[in-house]
Amino acid sequence: MKKLIAPLFLLIFWSNNAQDLELKSQVRHTIDELREFVAIPNDALDHSDINRNLSWLTKKFNERGFNSSVLPTEGESLFFAALPMEDTKPTILFYMHFDGQSVDPSKWDQPDPYKVVLKTKDNDEWKTLSFDDLKEDVNYDWRLFGRSTSDDKGPIVMFLNTIDLLKKNNVNIPFNIKVILDGEEEKSSAPLPKAVKEYRELLEADYLVISDGPVHSSGKPTIAYGTRGITTLTLTTYGPIMPQHSGHYGNYAPNPGFQLAQVLASMKDPDGRVLIDGYYDGISIDESTMNILQSVPDVAKTINTHLAIKQPEKVGAFYQESMQYPSLNIRGLSSGWVGEKARTIVPASATAEIDIRLVPESDGDRLKNLVKKHIENQGYIVMTEVPDMNQRMKHEKIITITEGSVTDAFRTDLDNPFGNFLVGTFKKTFSEDVVQIRIMGGTVPIAPFINELKIPAFLVPLVNPDNNQHSPNENLKIGQIAYGIQVFYAIMSTKME
Repeated sequence: MKKLIAPLFLLIFWSNNAQDLELKSQVRHTIDELREFVAIPNDALDHSDINRNLSWLTKKFNERGFNSSVLPTEGESLFFAALPMEDTKPTILFYMHFDGQSVDPSKWDQPDPYKVVLKTKDNDEWKTLSFDDLKEDVNYDWRLFGRSTSDDKGPIVMFLNTIDLLKKNNVNIPFNIKVILDGEEEKSSAPLPKAVKEYRELLEADYLVISDGPVHSSGKPTIAYGTRGITTLTLTTYGPIMPQHSGHYGNYAPNPGFQLAQVLASMKDPDGRVLIDGYYDGISIDESTMNILQSVPDVAKTINTHLAIKQPEKVGAFYQESMQYPSLNIRGLSSGWVGEKARTIVPASATAEIDIRLVPESDGDRLKNLVKKHIENQGYIVMTEVPDMNQRMKHEKIITITEGSVTDAFRTDLDNPFGNFLVGTFKKTFSEDVVQIRIMGGTVPIAPFINELKIPAFLVPLVNPDNNQHSPNENLKIGQIAYGIQVFYAIMSTKME
């Protein structure tokens, strides 16, 4: 019996070792291809940037046997690709985006954010390495620094290299595969709803998988069933028509900063709960949903330490519960001058920028109207433009409100069969429990696909939680490339029963 066990053990060991080497070799190729992709600037505000990226994507997907198209919209074009279709197979539509946030090179610890830099951590400091040090046996703890390495070019290149690996291993993919890549996700994808209607037949699928954002902070395999939506408001209050000397007019000219502060303070209680009538209407959490929320391995002390806060707000009893409600956030305040430029004046105006994160139960336009009604109840005349002299002389309290567009939230049922397939597949692949997040805090413009195509959607994040997306020194941990390839490989090589 021992004679039989030894060769079997060696066979399993050799097989696992060979698979590991094969994966590392593909990771190494992914790094080179990602460097090439990141080197093409992708500022969401620059039309020529987006076009150059579309050309690169067309070349790379076509090389893998995809049929690809550039789909014009009222804004930047979408990129679409599909492998040859078979009527007997269900279809997965993968969504990612290739545009990126603008960069300020002076804030980065490297000369050019679009030239990827390889780094390792040494005594809590990042040390730059030469790419010549990166051999086939790659170090999964090293990181690639550059704009969009994580958000969201990294996942696109992981996907392409997974296709390479599937072909190399002669895997018969049990799904039809379609890919849609967004060229202006970072500026809210305003043309997307109309574009999805226009290209509905091309985009038809059974399931939607979004690869954007980071895995859970525990590093465990993660699936999110939804994301919050977003809308915005700009509030401006008015004092004297020009800034006035605070010695001459303090105590006499109304101060717009205090007016705005009082309006804002009236919207929340000391524990952070919104006081606006009807703001949380329609939201309820049953016992089974609460159990899922509590199963997410968040550690409150770790989150609080990371944020450097003593206590969180009390909209929910814990982090995941807080994500189930719409938020009301002051994202910026301005009035007069501050710091070395501060002046002894009564300012002419004060402005607050507000963002509202939405959940499926909350309609963005309805919540904005509730905010406006609340402000009117404070005695303000609400306007949409800057008041003229006649309006100033007629009304004691005036506020200008400018509304932003609405990006809807989405949420798929926790017991969806394809969701169960993903959970089971990841659990088998990684031999770990899967973190199931009912709704993530960030916003991905996916609701148009769900509303138009009537398909369930799932967010499968791939990158490291500390990737600095949208910020200077954005980075991608090399181990997450291996993880991403394994995730895509598992999905596209496993038949759904």
